[in-house]
Amino acid sequence: MQLKEIKKKVLWSLGNTFAGILVNVICKTLFIKEENKEHLEELIKNNKNFIFVFWHGTMLVPWFLMRDKGLSTIISKSNDGEILARLLRKWKYNVRRGSSSTGGKEVLNMLIEDASNKNSVAITPDGPKGPEKIMKAGAVVIAKKTGTPIILVGAAYKQRLKLKSWDKFEVPMFFTKVCIKYSEPIYIERNLSYEEPDLSIKNLGLKLNNLQTEAEKCC
Repeated sequence: MQLKEIKKKVLWSLGNTFAGILVNVICKTLFIKEENKEHLEELIKNNKNFIFVFWHGTMLVPWFLMRDKGLSTIISKSNDGEILARLLRKWKYNVRRGSSSTGGKEVLNMLIEDASNKNSVAITPDGPKGPEKIMKAGAVVIAKKTGTPIILVGAAYKQRLKLKSWDKFEVPMFFTKVCIKYSEPIYIERNLSYEEPDLSIKNLGLKLNNLQTEAEKCC
């Protein structure tokens, strides 16, 4: 085995071991401001399920906010996905492994079944490989087939480390301000025509980007 491969395996092993601990510590120091949360709280209070949707690059705090609530989600089968999957299992998520290229259809059907059984679902709709902040079909498909409302989530960090990854992944700094903006519940009609789901996907992407912009202004 080449030295470069050994270093890569060692770094992955360290990340797999300590990433969850570090993320927990960071998130518990943050000053989080949530706006327009009453609709989400009403759904939770009345034991109504929902589809929690946020961009891949700002996902840390949205994941943290829904910890211990038993949401179902899709995480890729990559090594990086394994690190996230382990963290989310500790946060009591029901983790399904797959992506658009590896088992995506089967996993999506599992999430549809979960939502049909009144379980909430969390999705990063531009993951696992992008393009960045371009909405894919998953959330709309689940909402259309099950009648479950979508809650969009914009998340912004005042001070953060931005990685050189496809999603420009953001890690909030210790004790920084975080602004979270929620949408009202969004329902997708079950009897849409052939063309309308594509328009719904595009409109959802625009709404989520607008929420993200508003969250950034708040910070």
